[in-house]
Amino acid sequence: MFRHFPLTSSHPNAQHAAEEAEWASAQKAFWPMYDALYAAQKHLSDRRMLDIAAGLGLVGRELEAAWAAHTFIPRVKEDFASGLKSGVTGTPSFFINGVRHEGGWDEVSLMHAIEAALK
Repeated sequence: MFRHFPLTSSHPNAQHAAEEAEWASAQKAFWPMYDALYAAQKHLSDRRMLDIAAGLGLVGRELEAAWAAHTFIPRVKEDFASGLKSGVTGTPSFFINGVRHEGGWDEVSLMHAIEAALK
């Protein structure tokens, strides 16, 4: 399960990006949007995010309307609050069987942790 944890003090466009990802999710395009936003994370602006939406075949006017109406803010805030409650202080953070993974984030470390949790 993916949860948003926008660190707006470090990434001023993180909130809008999280909302855009949720907006895209409602259109069955979460992962393509997530990948595109992640790839562009150092150059994000509202204009760039609208361009990303258009590049995925989504309608930017609808995204602007969702931002203006704050449609996805409750979902993003819920994720953020859940992260705080779970001890998240930064991203990425991983949980395996509900327990926060404190080890490395590389594929081998994560696979070992998953295998250990399965035993």
